[in-house]
Amino acid sequence: MGNNGDSEEGLWRQSLLGQGDPFGALYDRHRDRVFRHAYRLCGNHHDAEDIMAAAFLELWRRRKQVRVVEGSILPWLLVTTTNMARNSARTALRYQRLLKALPRSEDISDPTANSYRSYQDALDHDLARALATLTAEDLHLVTLVVFEEHTIVAAAAVLNLTPAAAKSRIHRARQRLRAALDGDASTNPPTAPTPVLEGGRQ
Repeated sequence: MGNNGDSEEGLWRQSLLGQGDPFGALYDRHRDRVFRHAYRLCGNHHDAEDIMAAAFLELWRRRKQVRVVEGSILPWLLVTTTNMARNSARTALRYQRLLKALPRSEDISDPTANSYRSYQDALDHDLARALATLTAEDLHLVTLVVFEEHTIVAAAAVLNLTPAAAKSRIHRARQRLRAALDGDASTNPPTAPTPVLEGGRQ
């Protein structure tokens, strides 16, 4: 545990030399948080997996330009994940337009099945839509400060802002998020004999 080579900075220095095993260790260390952030932004497990993979690929490809903040690559990685998610959303929109133009068969599934899963999915999409109302920079700040609990100072360093500017922006971003979520507050959860919510969101 105390071996400097096993610290994040030690692993990153080895990764900068092109060593795959230390990079793999960093992937194992951060993959869950990157996936949760990607899922928070897109509300879809499959897309979140793709976004996470793309973010780590970008981390490897641009490793010489990565900014390490407070001894960690995670803030840079989360910002990159946000950018990848925004690009993915634009691609998905074009794809959905194509799908809507295609003929479709009738949906014969039971509309009452998995009502709680459907409700949770709706909440995930509501959060993703609310986050999409933020500018790219404000979304980066919310990600780093609100969801991942980095300090304002660390977030400001990643985004090349002064701490004062970051504090002001995060305040406005929180207000906008709250307004978007309140405006989207939809239905109450459906009733069911044995409600089961799978996978808590953070």
